[in-house]
Amino acid sequence: MRKIILNLAVSLDGFIEGPNGEIDWLTFTEETGIVLNNFIKDIDTVLYGRITYDSWGTYKPSQESSDFEKNFYSEMDKKLKYVFSKSKSIFEGNPIVINSDIEKQINNIKKEQGKNIWLYGGANLITSLLNLNLIDEFRLAICPIILGEGKPLFKNIKDRKKLKLISAKGHESGIVELIYNYNH
Repeated sequence: MRKIILNLAVSLDGFIEGPNGEIDWLTFTEETGIVLNNFIKDIDTVLYGRITYDSWGTYKPSQESSDFEKNFYSEMDKKLKYVFSKSKSIFEGNPIVINSDIEKQINNIKKEQGKNIWLYGGANLITSLLNLNLIDEFRLAICPIILGEGKPLFKNIKDRKKLKLISAKGHESGIVELIYNYNH
């Protein structure tokens, strides 16, 4: 069965966005590019919440962007995309929209043939899938910054979730990459 992998960057104090939704604290280096490009080769499906998809689901880097960023988003365009939304049914780029019975729908997606599934975000979708015990792996890039406030990675989690550390790796940029399995 395919795995759902939550893979994202988080500040040292646990925020995925600043207080106004800003992510200007994220830095993309050649090192980051290698990690992300290796990851994207192992997935063929991406899960988005509505707000996250509206911001990033059809994102196109500018001409001034790095080759890594251009290549990365070119690869993202090739992935099967699902958007979870109760308020909207049509999106640019024509992703598959799921608006009910999330647990059944996700379990069906996981049973399909293919590579792993990236839980891209946002925070509400992460909370929903975590509370339903549908996330199999956590890949967190802990960034060397303290934001002080913003949108927390985890909020309104119903029960304790015991994770097993698979690997921890420090990078020259100061980012620490942590990979955990969650056996539910």
